[in-house]
Amino acid sequence: MGRAFEFRKERKFKRWGQMAKTFTKYAREIAMAVKAGGADPQYNARLRTILQNAKHDNVPKENIERAIKKASSKDQEEYKEVVYEGYAPHGIAVIIETATDNPTRTVANIRSYFNKCGGSLGVSGSVDFLFERQAVFQVTMKENVNLEEMELELIDFGLNEMVVDEGEIFIYAGFEGFGKIQKYLEDKGFEIKSAKLERIPLDTKQLTPEQEADVEKLLEKLNEDDDVQQVFHNMK
Repeated sequence: MGRAFEFRKERKFKRWGQMAKTFTKYAREIAMAVKAGGADPQYNARLRTILQNAKHDNVPKENIERAIKKASSKDQEEYKEVVYEGYAPHGIAVIIETATDNPTRTVANIRSYFNKCGGSLGVSGSVDFLFERQAVFQVTMKENVNLEEMELELIDFGLNEMVVDEGEIFIYAGFEGFGKIQKYLEDKGFEIKSAKLERIPLDTKQLTPEQEADVEKLLEKLNEDDDVQQVFHNMK
């Protein structure tokens, strides 16, 4: 059928794989949130945040409902949040956040990815100091919002920066203020499109295209693993 068909088929399978990975990620986040705070998002702020993010990432409603139902049953696996740190090739710092029901399996897989790609898995704290944890919110602009007043109020909750772009407000703050900012936005009636905790590198490292390709091989393997939730690095 030709190379064009094979290329389209490969892209379609890759897109399906990315969608499946996204669904798995949110199913595990929902499972942990429900176990910690119950299945009602009205009384579970963590679950409410996850559902907002899932909607923003186009996770189908039926997938979310199925995940909540399973999380409330006895059949649900027990997931644990574990963070791993290491160095990719060419000295690039990497932090991997996982949700796993088998830490022994997860650490063995992650170590093998580092080893095969010329990196090294480190101990806790080995690269964490190179990143700053930040709360990052994306909300829809409302009419008659006094942005200066809003910014001043958010400073009390640890605001670092607020950016307005094409009808969206992006809020960056210290991670300790995550819950307070979420409550503020909900109380003010803002539509929260996404609310996440990110690890922002304090400094980035420039590599050559060839070196970048070496690092990307490791990042791709990590991101394909079902146990991996998020991967952060300081490559520019």
